[in-house]
Amino acid sequence: MDFKISPRVEDYRARIAAFVERELLPAEADRANYDAHENVRTDVLDTLRARAKAEGLWCLQLKPETGGQGLDKVGMAVCYEEMNRSIFGPVVFNSAAPDDGNMMVLEQAGTPAQKERWLQPIVQGKVRSAFAMTEPHPGSGSDPAGMMITTAKRDGDKYIVRGRKWFITGAEDAQHFILVARTSDDPRKGLSALLFDRDTPGWRIERRIPIMGPEEHGGHCELLFEDMEIPAENLLLNEGDGLKVTQMRLGPARLTHCMRWLGLSKRCVEIATTYAHERFAFGERLSDRESIKLMLGDLAMQIEVGRMLVMKAAWELDQGSFARKEVSMAKIHVANVLHKAADTAIQINGARGYSKDTPLEWIYRYARQARLVDGADEVHKMVLDRTLGVEGRDFWKWDVAGE
Repeated sequence: MDFKISPRVEDYRARIAAFVERELLPAEADRANYDAHENVRTDVLDTLRARAKAEGLWCLQLKPETGGQGLDKVGMAVCYEEMNRSIFGPVVFNSAAPDDGNMMVLEQAGTPAQKERWLQPIVQGKVRSAFAMTEPHPGSGSDPAGMMITTAKRDGDKYIVRGRKWFITGAEDAQHFILVARTSDDPRKGLSALLFDRDTPGWRIERRIPIMGPEEHGGHCELLFEDMEIPAENLLLNEGDGLKVTQMRLGPARLTHCMRWLGLSKRCVEIATTYAHERFAFGERLSDRESIKLMLGDLAMQIEVGRMLVMKAAWELDQGSFARKEVSMAKIHVANVLHKAADTAIQINGARGYSKDTPLEWIYRYARQARLVDGADEVHKMVLDRTLGVEGRDFWKWDVAGE
C-alpha cells in the first residue's frame, strides 16, 4: 500500500496552494466580491478564472484531448482538497459541481459531435450546466430507479418531455442541461438521458427555491416541462441507458464532493487553531486548555480518517471499480466531519465565529446540505447494509495483487 503521490500531482497541489493563498483568500476576504446569493461575483470570477487558466490550473480532471490535464481520481483527491481551502476555489478552477460531474460524464459518454456541441463550451468556461434528475413527491429523489414521473415520449425523430424537476443545482445560470426522464416502464431500462439547451421552448423555471444558503451560481430551481421537444440525436448513450448515465455520473461526483469538503474542513481547523493560539481568556491562552486540545485533536483525526476513505474510493475508481461501498462510506463520514469541523471552529471562535468576520458561518450553513445532497446519510447506510448482506465477511476482504 503506497500512500505516496507522484511528483506531478505534488507540483499541481503546490501550485494550487500558492494560487489560493495569493489570489483567492484575499478575494474571499473582501465582501464586495460577493453576489446577492453569497457566492463570488461573476465579473470577479471571470478575472480569477483567467488567471487560473494562464497558470495551467484549469480543468485538471479532464483528458488532455478534452482540454484538461488528465489527473486520475487519486490526483484529483489531492488537488480538489487543496482547491477548497477557499470557498471560491472549486469554481475558479472549473472543478465545482454541477459542471464538474457533467463534464466528466459527457467526456465519458458523449459522441464526438455531442462533445463538441455540449461539452466544449463548459470546458472553455463559456457556459454553465445543470443535471436535471431529482423530482418532488411522488417522483424519484436519491434513487433515480424509483418512481420517476417526468416522461420523454418518442415521436418520430424527437422526444416530447412532460414533468417536473426540483432542487436542480445551477439551473438559473445554466445554458446546457442533462435531463433524466422515463422513456418506458422497463424497471432497468426505462430511463433515458437527453441533452437540451436553455433556449429550447416548452420548459421554464418555476422558481429559484430559497435555501439556508449560501448558494451555488444558478441556485437550486424547480423546473416545469410542458411538451418540450428534444431531438433524438440528443440522447446520451442509447434509449434506456439513463440509469447507466446516472451511475456513471453520481458515483464519482459524490466522491469529488468529499474531496472538496475535506479542504473546507481543514480550513475550519486552520481558522480555529490560529484563533486559539492568539486568544487569551481568564489569564490563559485558549490553545493551552485541555478542552480545546481535545476538540482540535479529534477533528484532525476525523479529517485524516476521511482522507483515507476518499483515497481508497478514488483508488478503486481508478482501477475500474464502481466503488459503491467505498464512495458511500466516504460520503457519510466526510459530510459529517465537515459539519463537525464548522461547528467546532465556531465554538472555539465564539461570537467571532458566528459573525461574518470569518467564513465559518458561511461554511456552517453550506455544510448542512452535505448530509443530504447526492443521497442522504441514511440512504448510503442502507447501501452499505445491502452490500454487507450480499458480501458477508468479504465486505472487509483484502484484494490480492495479481488476482
